[in-house]
Amino acid sequence: MTDGWDWRRGGETPAPARPPGAEAPPAGSPTAPGADSVPAASPGGESTAGNPPATWPASTAPPATWPASTTPPATWPAPGASGVAGTSPWWSDALADPWRDPAAPTAVVVPGVVATGTEPEPVTDPDAPGRPRLRHLLLIPVITALLAGTLGGALGYAFAVRGGAGGTVLGAEPAQPPALAQRKPESLAGVAERVLPSVVTVRVSSLGGTSEGSGFIASADGHVITNDHVVAGGSGKASVVFNDGSSAAATVVGQDPESDIAVIKVSRTGLRPVEFGDSDALAVGDPVLAIGSPLSLANTVTAGIVSALDRTMQAGEPGGPVRYYAAIQTDAAVNHGNSGGPLVDGAGRVVGVNSTIKSLVAEGQEAGNIGLAFAIPINQAKRVTQDIIGTGKARRTVIGAQVGGPGAGASGGVRLAAVEPSGPAAGAGLRVGDVILKLNGRPMTEPTDLIALVRKFAPGSVVTVEYRRGADRQNTSVTLAADAK
Repeated sequence: MTDGWDWRRGGETPAPARPPGAEAPPAGSPTAPGADSVPAASPGGESTAGNPPATWPASTAPPATWPASTTPPATWPAPGASGVAGTSPWWSDALADPWRDPAAPTAVVVPGVVATGTEPEPVTDPDAPGRPRLRHLLLIPVITALLAGTLGGALGYAFAVRGGAGGTVLGAEPAQPPALAQRKPESLAGVAERVLPSVVTVRVSSLGGTSEGSGFIASADGHVITNDHVVAGGSGKASVVFNDGSSAAATVVGQDPESDIAVIKVSRTGLRPVEFGDSDALAVGDPVLAIGSPLSLANTVTAGIVSALDRTMQAGEPGGPVRYYAAIQTDAAVNHGNSGGPLVDGAGRVVGVNSTIKSLVAEGQEAGNIGLAFAIPINQAKRVTQDIIGTGKARRTVIGAQVGGPGAGASGGVRLAAVEPSGPAAGAGLRVGDVILKLNGRPMTEPTDLIALVRKFAPGSVVTVEYRRGADRQNTSVTLAADAK
């Protein structure tokens, strides 16, 4: 708002106008007293923007017209009173003074009144750094995990495409394997894994060709146990193929045809021997594994159970020695080539030496497994092996009597045909004609039963004998002895 005065024109006298509701004062004459009066104040004691000062400088002329809402100055300056001709009647900074130039922007700053004893409300800067909140802390690992998963998925996809998978995933997600697939040490798979490195294939050359069977390492210095019929008829030289496919030359240390046990020596040290078990502790139904090279199939493992104990066997080839032993019967699959291999229990300990099978084929035909296999008890095989390694031959356990045939009567038994005067039987009071009913509780029905069962024990063992003399049943103890030969 302006009052009609052009403050930017120097030395000119404006044409004053009369404010509304007031009579115009004469030009150049004062109309209000007090040349030194102070500017008018608002009722609150504060200057109001746009109100003119109450007293005007003497060197200036008053405006021609004054707004009706304001009070005109009491004293007006005389026109042309400036000391410098041709210049503005105002001082040099009049253009920047809002009181001299009503068109200039003005502002009145009024400080606020603060009540006594009241603190101003604190203001928090939203841009100022502050303590992270819990949700912020939780967002960090979540975002990190998402980024890692995304990166891993992208890399997996890239590798799958590069590997020829074409992005297609075959099969389901991997699951926890079943208990049987975890191959615990006591499982059949765990037992086989532990025993297989100690099982070998034995090959012996002879005039009739090459005989092949199985065997197992009995000592770290290279002694191997096998069957006598595997090395019988050979030149005393053999070769051994190990579980890893390597082979080594071997020589025959000794053999016992009557027990069907032979020992060969491999020219290699640092071997891993088997762990021996106790064949006398076996029970019918115990799980067993037969390991060997049936039909030249090396490292073959078959499983079964103990079908019977102390099954007396009489075996041998025509013209050869007759073998007697109280065997461990098993239904584990055993075929030609398993001979000499180990029969192990559920703990991986050797409890027998696989030796022979029963078959339904006619004489001269190739026999196969029908679930009737027989192994020499390891207690007997181990004793014979120690004798062979120590002396080159095995001792044979005897009772000092000969059997003549089955005993008469419903109670069974075997009759003694001869008794050596200074033998173990005579020392226990047995006589010719006595009928042996039981040996250590084992019933006797055939002459081979007494021979096979006696050879199961070591020389010096004490056994109980139940016998019948006439109509009387009696018991005695016999200390078995080794054969003199």
